[in-house]
Amino acid sequence: MDSGAPYQRIVAEIRDRIARGRLRPGDRIPSTRQITREWGVAMATATKVIATLREEGLVDTKPGAGTVVRSADRPPTRTLPREQELGRDRILRAAIAIADADGMAAVSMRRVATDLGTATMSLYRHVSGKEDLLLHMADRVIAEETLPARPPAHWRDCLELSSRLLWTVCRRRPWVAEVLSMTRPRATPNLMSYTEWVLTALRGLGLGVEDMWYIHLNLVSHIRGLALSLQAETRERQDTGLTSEEWISTQAANFAEIVAQGRYPTLEHLADQEFEQDLDVMFEYGLRLVLDGVERQLTREAGGLSR
Repeated sequence: MDSGAPYQRIVAEIRDRIARGRLRPGDRIPSTRQITREWGVAMATATKVIATLREEGLVDTKPGAGTVVRSADRPPTRTLPREQELGRDRILRAAIAIADADGMAAVSMRRVATDLGTATMSLYRHVSGKEDLLLHMADRVIAEETLPARPPAHWRDCLELSSRLLWTVCRRRPWVAEVLSMTRPRATPNLMSYTEWVLTALRGLGLGVEDMWYIHLNLVSHIRGLALSLQAETRERQDTGLTSEEWISTQAANFAEIVAQGRYPTLEHLADQEFEQDLDVMFEYGLRLVLDGVERQLTREAGGLSR
């Protein structure tokens, strides 16, 4: 092993930070994105750094927090499965753990293989490639929140229930939103079950095909957009160490300088009003607007159909 290899030098530096107490148990070590920026290396090198630290028993992957320094009283996990133990289930669990910790961008066939302690080519016996892997990851986590066998009697109750279910999944794992393509949807059983539920609720309302699809797609778009914002916020918090509120406070002087020009009186007025952005409130607000719009359309077209 070449001790002068870039990844080895980075490993040594992070190892030294841990040894000196600059990184304590539970502290997050630099993410792969931070490593690429701080040391000017490729993502593959950054991935190898994390893998090496994990193999040495120095770090753990913690969902929602990234890779953290291992507690001294926690024994290392076995990372070298026998080939016969490797299957789609184990691969998906490893890939989901990576996405939970570091986001979808960190998921690659090489990274999953590294975390499992196996050769990258071994994964292709169970998944055809990265796209197939991502699709089955999303389908698996959507199955964690199941729709009831008997839907509510009213169409609006059905759509509220299914939308809240999908939001719950995306709230827990925002990276799922990256797989929910609006223009190139992919077919898997659990994703299709959600679509079937929504379209079935709309089918008996006398709506045209375009209305049915556009209502469904607008609901998905609303949820997906919020989840992508949540994913971006999680990534920025990990990278900067600042909460959204803390980051906004750093922009206060710049905001004040711009509005002082007098071109944005409404923004200047609103800046003095108390407002706390809450994505859960925003989800419910947007869901209500979409469904209120559908209900008004039904009322107009059916001449007084009410809930």
